[in-house]
Amino acid sequence: MSQDNKDMTLNLKIWRQSNTKDKGQMEDYALANVSPDASFLEMLDQLNEDLVEKNVDPIAFDHDCREGICGMCSLMINGQAHGPEAETTTCQLHMRKFNDGDTVVIEPFRARAFPVLKDLMIDRTAFDDIIAAGGFTSINTGNAQDANSILVPKEDADLAMDAASCIGCGACVASCKNASAMLFVSAKVSQLALLPQGKAESEQRVQNMVKKMDDLGFGNCTNEAECEASCPKGIDISNIARMNREFLSAAVTSKTKPTV
Repeated sequence: MSQDNKDMTLNLKIWRQSNTKDKGQMEDYALANVSPDASFLEMLDQLNEDLVEKNVDPIAFDHDCREGICGMCSLMINGQAHGPEAETTTCQLHMRKFNDGDTVVIEPFRARAFPVLKDLMIDRTAFDDIIAAGGFTSINTGNAQDANSILVPKEDADLAMDAASCIGCGACVASCKNASAMLFVSAKVSQLALLPQGKAESEQRVQNMVKKMDDLGFGNCTNEAECEASCPKGIDISNIARMNREFLSAAVTSKTKPTV
């Protein structure tokens, strides 16, 4: 970690790939005058400004809110999803975590279900497809009820809120040797399964979402917890156990089969 406030010079190894069909390769860049107070994405902005001045195609990377909310800034940094700081998105990572002269390797998330679109940008519509398969409630609940009129134990409410903090960035998939989406899917299942509003469709939901996850080519969970360690929101793997219980219960008691 940088011990002073002096600007740094970094050696960057960045994945360049012109499109999904291109083979792609790592390319080297030297970047000077990097402020330790800059965010990682601001550092990439600075690099792109230099590349544009040299008439070089700038590096494509995803970003949106830059506040750790949207989940777009998904990068592998020196082999770690979102970089070396725990429970931090790439946009919240600051260059003070690096030292002058460091070599920083930057790659897109790697998974069959997350094809590279260009350079560091990936296609994560597979997550959207999983949500569309069941990550919602469709029952008519009528008009909004008075606050606190639906009794929910605080422990369940807290667990549901923790699960709902998932931003769908895909770090769990990128960190898993099997490219499993179990942590993402289980978080979406848990946030509804723990609350009364989600109970009516719980059986169909978990069956549909798990089936869609498998159909899209995500791997199996082998309980090594890389997903939890890399999650920028600290989603707990206990959600996977809860999803497995929901799935097994639905398989035994449900009168309908998955519809997707």
